[in-house]
Amino acid sequence: MKKKAITVDCPNCHRSIVWGDEYPERPFCSKRCKDSDFIDWANEQKTIPGSPSYDDIFSEGDPDLY
Repeated sequence: MKKKAITVDCPNCHRSIVWGDEYPERPFCSKRCKDSDFIDWANEQKTIPGSPSYDDIFSEGDPDLY
């Protein structure tokens, strides 16, 4: 019995790929899409909604707390 190939859409460009060894950057279709997604997160163009559960050390506030 042959297994059905699982396909997913690249989260960056939405290209459909087969989940397998031929796409080592999965769930991304390429290193370019993977790096582009990382850059968006690093530049805070993508965020998770909500407030952080910790204080950001770079936030303005009482410097004696750090």
